[in-house]
Amino acid sequence: NRKAKVKRKAKRVSDDDDEEEEEEDEKPSKRRGQRRRTKPQDSDEDDEGDKKSVASKASKVSGKKGAKTSRKEESEEEDEEDERVSKKKRGKAASKKEKEEQNNDKKGKASGKDGDNKDKKKKKNANSSSSSSENDDDDEDSLSEGEIAALMEQVEEKKKLISTIRSKPWRMKKRLLVLKEAQQFVEKFEGALGKGKGRRLYAFKVMMTKKLIKFNRDFENFKTACIPWERKIKEVESHFGSSVASYFLFLRWMYGLNLILFGFMFGLVVLPEVLMGLPYGSIPRKTVPRDEQDTAMDYSVLSDFGGYCKYSVLFYGFYNSDRTIGVLKFRLPLSYLLTSVGIFGYSLLVVIRTMARNANEGGDGGDEGEFNFSWKMFTSWDYLIGNPETADNKYASITTSFKESIVDEQENQKDENIHLRRFLRISANVLILCCLGGSGYLIYFVVKRSQDFAKMDPKKLTWLQNNEVEFVMSLLGLVCPPLFETIAELEDYHPRIALKWQLGRIFALFLGNLYTFLFALFDEVTAKLETEKSIKNATEWALSEYYANYTSFYNTTDVPPPNVNPADVIRGPCWESAVGREFVKLIVSDVQVTYLTILIGDFARAVIVRFLNYCWCWDLEAGFPSYGEFDISGNVLGLIFNQGMIWMGAFYAPGLVGMNVLRLLSSMYYQCWAVMACNVPHERVFKASRSNNFYMGLLLLILFLSMLPVVYSMMTLSPSFDCGPFSGQEKMYDVVIETIDQDLPAFMGTIFSYASNPGLIMPAILLMMLAIYYLNTVSKGYQQANTDLKKKMQLVSMSSILLLSFF
Repeated sequence: NRKAKVKRKAKRVSDDDDEEEEEEDEKPSKRRGQRRRTKPQDSDEDDEGDKKSVASKASKVSGKKGAKTSRKEESEEEDEEDERVSKKKRGKAASKKEKEEQNNDKKGKASGKDGDNKDKKKKKNANSSSSSSENDDDDEDSLSEGEIAALMEQVEEKKKLISTIRSKPWRMKKRLLVLKEAQQFVEKFEGALGKGKGRRLYAFKVMMTKKLIKFNRDFENFKTACIPWERKIKEVESHFGSSVASYFLFLRWMYGLNLILFGFMFGLVVLPEVLMGLPYGSIPRKTVPRDEQDTAMDYSVLSDFGGYCKYSVLFYGFYNSDRTIGVLKFRLPLSYLLTSVGIFGYSLLVVIRTMARNANEGGDGGDEGEFNFSWKMFTSWDYLIGNPETADNKYASITTSFKESIVDEQENQKDENIHLRRFLRISANVLILCCLGGSGYLIYFVVKRSQDFAKMDPKKLTWLQNNEVEFVMSLLGLVCPPLFETIAELEDYHPRIALKWQLGRIFALFLGNLYTFLFALFDEVTAKLETEKSIKNATEWALSEYYANYTSFYNTTDVPPPNVNPADVIRGPCWESAVGREFVKLIVSDVQVTYLTILIGDFARAVIVRFLNYCWCWDLEAGFPSYGEFDISGNVLGLIFNQGMIWMGAFYAPGLVGMNVLRLLSSMYYQCWAVMACNVPHERVFKASRSNNFYMGLLLLILFLSMLPVVYSMMTLSPSFDCGPFSGQEKMYDVVIETIDQDLPAFMGTIFSYASNPGLIMPAILLMMLAIYYLNTVSKGYQQANTDLKKKMQLVSMSSILLLSFF
């Protein structure tokens, strides 16, 4: 009622003012005055309309408040309208003075029509400028403090609505409509909450805040897009489940690790030798022998990594043994040793850190919580998906997750005959142990046979005899895992438990094969060391005879070195390069067998089933051979043991890490294509563990086992006398002792000698073991406390439900 009274008073005052203006104006000047009066009146009407619209918005906002706030705002509106009426009177008085001046000018002037037109234009411009200035002043002063506060509150409410629009239980059409209206309101009124310069500063701050938010969002999207193969892995996970996707996540992690290891080896060993070392052909270790030069570029020789490959940066024997090389005085032997040790240290640190992070995310198949199917039913879908392909992937992912949960529930409710199950599981383990023992004996026999072939003429040997060891090891890795999987059907474990048993058995197979190969290989190394000693003694005797004969013949002690071409120098077998060649051949043969198996066993099988199913006697898709399933256990263990061979072989062949990077890069694309094009999901789809610690545990074990042969070579075996960075040393670690004695201060040598004392090392190891035991005990106590807390929370929730049911 008060608002209506105020509006009526304002209208009466404006009507009285208009009547007084009409009486004072003369009759002949009515038409001209009306024409000139139309523009300022329109502008006044627009100002009044704007003021009314702002007042209506402020009244809408204020209507939501209580009775006390409404009274305050009504009093403020009355004051504002009184101020507006006084402003109108002032403006109209000013317009009356202008009209009187115009009438006096018209009477006193004797100018022509042209002068009148010019004066009209000037006056129109003056009136328009005065009206625009008045409009600006009115806009600046039109919003009171209460209106600004109401607008600010409304803007904040709209912002809050924009941020919480996802959680509203509305349809998508209503969400989009409300979101669009809220954004338009915020953009329209957010910058109008200041005055004058403050308005511009506020608008600038708002603009910069929006740009910063957009930049952060785009940067997060850019970081997500920079994750390699993220979209491919999500697509695989949506169709095949999290168990298959875990393999590709593990493969991507291995690729990143090997990329960093390649940077270490290439930047600290290979690149300094290439840039600052002696060129090819300058010394015997960098020159192909005379009797091998004719066949050094043959394909059969290069495919066996002989010829020019053998005398390249790929292998250990190429690197120079000078203490410093180049202008920078780079210590290559020390860098070679420390980089090889640093690769193991960095890998160990990364694996343990990853295991700790995965342990924080959750245990292996722990408590999934209650109401699992209800949560999946009502909270799985993402309502902001706008891409049809993404929607299809999400639909397939939800379907697969339901299958995984159904399998878990069926396994939990299954009844079985315990005695029969135990008998079948014992029988399966006996058969698998027989397979493991037979594969180990076969590899030992083949390696011993290859040593006999090495003593024969290479031209008389066939391709199978030259590559028998690699062929047999790859064949065992190809045949034994499916055989283990067939035997494991007798045990009838849960798919997740069966996968772990399968991984453990294949791990034992690969580990036994690898160490059998290493034992046989080190027998060959021992024989080569004996050969090197005899060649070294013969070379030293020949040099001493040369110096004695030259001194006696020329009667001088200034004896020049013998002038012999590097290609004609007699050299030893260089056992380090020989071991590196065996590892490189194993890696290459493993890649070939893996890719051919996918091409023939998966792709060709899928083509036959797809195109011959229409004209065959039985259903090829439902019966034999059907589409293949992705072998998770075999691929994971193959990847782990491939990495173990890289860790072992990187010391003997520095270029092996770069070859493995290329292998992992091609495997990601090749296997992703094979899975999506040739394989079908498992019949019993199961959920992967919430952490990949089982994979990481196997990788940590193979890292420790692969470190032992390298440490044994560094600390026990003598290096070759004519090849490699450690030639001329008794043991490889003598390079470190030499550096400490010659380059570091004396007190540093004393510190290192005390630190290497077994009397200090043994107590330190004992202290570490006690610390590990203490931390393990504390962690178990925390786990028990968490379990007790969960039980208490469940009891409290049940008691509250019972109390509600009573009332």
